[in-house]
Amino acid sequence: MAEVISKRIGDETYPPGRRVPGIVELIAEFGIGASTAQKALAHLRDTGEVGTELGLGTFIADPRRPARP
Repeated sequence: MAEVISKRIGDETYPPGRRVPGIVELIAEFGIGASTAQKALAHLRDTGEVGTELGLGTFIADPRRPARP
């Protein structure tokens, strides 16, 4: 799942600043468990491809904007 989302980020199917589908949507699309979806999103956060805004969700990182600490 992380690889698919990473490809979608690369080809701008998911453009910078767009909200990443939520856990429930990812479970439905990929047929995976919640813990697998959470681990994949954590991997994408670790690689800097997405960022999480507390209370708002997970968004595609914008390479033109500096990351928040």
